Amino acid sequence: MLTATAYSLAVVLDLFVVLIGARFLLAPRPAADGYGVPAKENGDAAYLTVKGLRDTTFGIMGLALLAFAGAHAEGWFMLAVALAPFGDTLIVLRHGGTRATAFGIHFATAVVVLLSAGLLFAV
Repeated sequence: MLTATAYSLAVVLDLFVVLIGARFLLAPRPAADGYGVPAKENGDAAYLTVKGLRDTTFGIMGLALLAFAGAHAEGWFMLAVALAPFGDTLIVLRHGGTRATAFGIHFATAVVVLLSAGLLFAV
């Protein structure tokens, strides 16, 4: 039961971050709104593309680790990648986003990613 839960949560998180990345690549301005810091209309869209590529890469890397290296490697990956949503929390707070978005989306995501890492290490 623990193994199925650990693997399932990891796969869901990895796929979720791939979808977030794809959204930033395909619809960058609405994705930025959902992130918590709306993009300026005349701003440089390259930064939104960077975010999309980063997230897509994180998700694909997580899936590859889980498939080819196993739960322990994925656990270390999740532990390291939790820095991104913690950083996103600070970015939203420092750039005018709401506390609800910073903590309700980004900080909560970091906590779930750390929970996933813990489950993967326990398998």
